[in-house]
Amino acid sequence: MTQGKGTAEASLERLASALTEQGTLTSDWLPAFKRAPRKLFIPDLIWPGTAHGAEHAQGVLKSENPAAWWDAVASDIPITTQWDDGQHDGRAVGKIPTSSNSMPSMVFSMLTDLSVSEGHRVLEIGTGTGWNAALLAARLGAENVTSVEVDTAVHEAARKAIENTGLVPTLVLGDGADGYTDHAPYDRLIATASTGEIPRAWLEQVKPGGIIVTPWWPEYGGGAIVRLVVNEDGTAAGRFTRTAAFMRLRQQRRKPKHVRQYMGGKPWPADGVRSMTQLSPEDIAGWLPMFVIGLQTRGVFPWAEEGEGDAYALWLRDTAVTSWATADYEPEAERFTVYQSGPRDLWDEVEAAHRWWVQQGRPGFDRFGLTVARDGRLTAWLDSPDRPVPCMS
Repeated sequence: MTQGKGTAEASLERLASALTEQGTLTSDWLPAFKRAPRKLFIPDLIWPGTAHGAEHAQGVLKSENPAAWWDAVASDIPITTQWDDGQHDGRAVGKIPTSSNSMPSMVFSMLTDLSVSEGHRVLEIGTGTGWNAALLAARLGAENVTSVEVDTAVHEAARKAIENTGLVPTLVLGDGADGYTDHAPYDRLIATASTGEIPRAWLEQVKPGGIIVTPWWPEYGGGAIVRLVVNEDGTAAGRFTRTAAFMRLRQQRRKPKHVRQYMGGKPWPADGVRSMTQLSPEDIAGWLPMFVIGLQTRGVFPWAEEGEGDAYALWLRDTAVTSWATADYEPEAERFTVYQSGPRDLWDEVEAAHRWWVQQGRPGFDRFGLTVARDGRLTAWLDSPDRPVPCMS
């Protein structure tokens, strides 16, 4: 089965119409959308994702199933294009997605956050498939766009894809955390990989008054897009605009130790101290509560161990490998068993963070913001910088 050119183009027109109706594709970006169509930046073998969640379909090869390939390209979904830093073979999903073409509504929402104008010079961190760089080049002129990619194969594929549009932005093979000093200073910086720390180089290479748009992912989880304005003194501050799940900068990937290393080889609960709680692990499982907990804790992350039926154990571990906690979830239970061990009472920290959020009226993402000091220290705040979020560790 093949899909005719007319049908394929019509499906892309429907995507443009859908994005326009939802307000993510605005009139000022529509010419770029047409000049640099998404289809040019999607390789033959892809793994379609979903609009919500982290599930992936099995690999789809355009030559074998063009209808499914076109359906993914013309849908508002993310598409994974590389697994495991290119070490993965075959059609099955790999272990870690390491390059993708983001869902179009997120792409244009972030470009709107960037607030570009004619003449602006933009640095992109994470070229990926090249679509974002091409859109920026179509809007601002290729001479005003620089994009950095750390992966050689991804960089080369993006270069070839962008050449098909006739646009020639500067494409750099290098570490995005370092930015690119040759074309600095920039009016805008946009990252397409999430970061838990804001690299100092980004602040130094963006002009005062310039804007940085980046996915930010606290250690605990629950990432969001933050829009930072760089100040004259080299600091930056701004609000979160929406939820987001992006791959981490490779230099900031977490490599957690196995739970057995936290217990010194002893079987659970080892030396854990038992207690009970009324806070259900389910109440802190959502993206927003995870984000709020992440704002208030440092160096702690969760992991769910499946049990029988719908039961599970929520593990908390610290990155220093000194402390751990578990909270056992049982359906219909009103109280839940907790074990904690180490110098940090991790469950108590998480419970206090959740309690603070409830006391504030369960505010959403858009009421929180982030300030970046000159030394890179991050301070989260609620509503305004003079209302810092408490830090539990």
